[in-house]
Amino acid sequence: MRHLLLLIILLFNLNYVSAQNQDIEIKGKVIESTNNLAIEYATISILNSESQEPITGTISSEDGSFSIRTDASNFYIEVSFIGFKTRSFKDFKIINNAVDLKTIILNEDNETLDEVVIQAEKSKLEFKLDKRVFNVGADISSTGASAFEVLNNVPSVNVNIEGEVSLRGNQGVQILINGKPSVLAAADGNALGTITADMIEKIEVITNPSAKYDAEGTSGIINIVLEKSEKKGLNGSATLNFGIPNSNSFGLSMNKRTEKFNLFSQLGFGLRTFPDEREYINRDFSNNITIRSSGEGEFNEKFSNILLGTDYHLNDWNIITLSASFAYEVEDRNSLANFNQSDAGNSITDSWLRDERTEATNPKLRYELQYKKDFKRHKDQTLLFSALGSSFKKDESSNFKNTTLFGDMEDFLQKTRTDYALEDYTFKLDYTHPFLEKYTLEAGSQYVINSVTNDFAVSDFVNGEWIDNPNLTNIFDFNQNVLGVYTTVAYEGTQWGVKLGVRLENTDLETLLENTNEKNTNNYSNFFPSGHLSYKINENFSIQAGFSKRIRRPRLRELNPFSNIRNNFSISTGNPNLQPEFTDSYEITSIHKIGKASLNFSLYNRYTTSVIERITYFENNRSITRPENVGTNLTTGLEMNGKYNPTNWLSINGDFNINYFNRDGEFEGTSFDFKGNRWSTRLTSKIKLPADFDLELSGDYRSKYQNVQSDIEDNIFADFGLRKKVFKGKLILNLSIRDVFASRIDQSTTTQPEFFIYNSRQRGRFTSIGISYGFGKGEAMQFSGRRR
Repeated sequence: MRHLLLLIILLFNLNYVSAQNQDIEIKGKVIESTNNLAIEYATISILNSESQEPITGTISSEDGSFSIRTDASNFYIEVSFIGFKTRSFKDFKIINNAVDLKTIILNEDNETLDEVVIQAEKSKLEFKLDKRVFNVGADISSTGASAFEVLNNVPSVNVNIEGEVSLRGNQGVQILINGKPSVLAAADGNALGTITADMIEKIEVITNPSAKYDAEGTSGIINIVLEKSEKKGLNGSATLNFGIPNSNSFGLSMNKRTEKFNLFSQLGFGLRTFPDEREYINRDFSNNITIRSSGEGEFNEKFSNILLGTDYHLNDWNIITLSASFAYEVEDRNSLANFNQSDAGNSITDSWLRDERTEATNPKLRYELQYKKDFKRHKDQTLLFSALGSSFKKDESSNFKNTTLFGDMEDFLQKTRTDYALEDYTFKLDYTHPFLEKYTLEAGSQYVINSVTNDFAVSDFVNGEWIDNPNLTNIFDFNQNVLGVYTTVAYEGTQWGVKLGVRLENTDLETLLENTNEKNTNNYSNFFPSGHLSYKINENFSIQAGFSKRIRRPRLRELNPFSNIRNNFSISTGNPNLQPEFTDSYEITSIHKIGKASLNFSLYNRYTTSVIERITYFENNRSITRPENVGTNLTTGLEMNGKYNPTNWLSINGDFNINYFNRDGEFEGTSFDFKGNRWSTRLTSKIKLPADFDLELSGDYRSKYQNVQSDIEDNIFADFGLRKKVFKGKLILNLSIRDVFASRIDQSTTTQPEFFIYNSRQRGRFTSIGISYGFGKGEAMQFSGRRR
């Protein structure tokens, strides 16, 4: 009996110990109070009841559910998520070794949301392995701006007064939208003008792209990433901008996220005015005739755009995206210029006015299907297919009137007509396969179809009727297909990283002048290798190096032999025989973190063959400029970027770039050998003022430099921005002034044995005020830029 009693007590104690050591399961589902939608990535913490130290934790899944186990016996539970009030559970029942918290409702915490957002705000510039990322949200001087003005704030990027984008002083740059070619980034027309700052999330600058990217762009790639929120529920932001001269726009961005769908949309419309002051001198040394002109004009643009799209989550591993956008522009240009013709004694022999009235409409359409597949095997293993189509049309008419003020020249009328149609199609397939923990293999292909027709006519009013000028009238067809395949392999260790790749592209180009039946064909294939290397010496110092081979294919306007007669004495035209230029690009970059400062130094070298340059020559007292392939160019440069935060209310960003170039070339018996240099610098300071005001000041200087025929004068200008947050960050007020002192003037001088040309152009000061409001879980667009 005694032994039986001892055995019963022993079995009871064993069962008790076993029960005490058995894990307890804690489960539930987290939702938000506004729309009762699930909260993904909510934090569930298990803490010791006495010490309040964390024991274990987990996060909620896509549907808000969670499950976690613990062998602790004295604990409590906390459920939290950024921007919501934390809930604690200390009195709960353990039934069958389980705690079921059922549905946990979190309420939004407006008091802490604003503080968290400020701390989470990204810095203006981030460095990745093979690119730099510029976060538009930190740019308060971009209020009411288009993508052109935003790009002008990106280190290493410059947009001149003509809207031409250059990277490190080189205009051979490929612009992508969300990583793909787009009609919105086309060089023809003011395409980027339909993208406003409030639509842009970030801009990626890739000076040495890997073989994964299209080889187009001898100086690199600029990728504009548009905003698309995936917060649960209905979220959105609205912006309203007013400016002098006109920079008036309204933008609305909304998205609705459910368990399976993410619906996103953007809407914008507005009016912009670009004033223009020009001065022109054309001196013909052979005939001792000088033409001088000065005038003013303005370019008005009414624009509207809409973007609609959806992400459909088939399951955890497959997503289909459908999107379409439509933009419509109405343009009108008015200008009046006074012309004077002088003889060898500088006496005016003729004087007249040239009046221009131009109207145009530009519809743009873009549509895309994308399929992305993730794999259970590895989180970074993906398969991505996309099909992208776009079209752009321009219907433009210009009327010119010459009115004689003095001399023997007769009044005359002239008009031009342009019917332009572009169709682009891009098909891409990309596969990423990680293996052996530290290695990644990429492979893919791309096929791009470009088809353009440009119907251009010039008519003169003779004897009471309009007569087409056969020398300036024609239909130009441009058809180009590019097939590319690539593969890359990368190793990324704790200290070392290396990525090697090769790309093969075949280009098939055909142009046709229909009226004269002049056809040009060009078919060529090229290999484009790339390599990137990184070495992390310590947490505060790392080195990156890169190499890539690039191509710049001639664009439509460079190939089309009929272009611009706005000034009858200064005509620009294209060259259908133009060949592509090729660049070998090398770069090494060091990244330093020193206390509150970060510094980056880049040494780069570019060797370009068949360089495309615009050559000017004289014919019948007129300067005619057309692009030609002129020799080679060797450029060696140093770029420095820095950021310093001496206090929590002041940050300073600096950018300095200098390069030396050696030109070697000959064209039609004329040597274009010369050496030169150019440099630029930008300094921006951001100051946090009391009462939630932010101030930003920036100054730019771009030095004088030389090209094959001309001297380009230096440029200095400043921008100003001021921001005020109200209603705990839900409403943002912005003020910006671009070119504060109206000092930005583009000037060039061309001096040749037979002629002299001087050009000057100025836009002037732009002032704008913006209001942004965020609703749902959206925040107001910072600086009329991206949501943080």
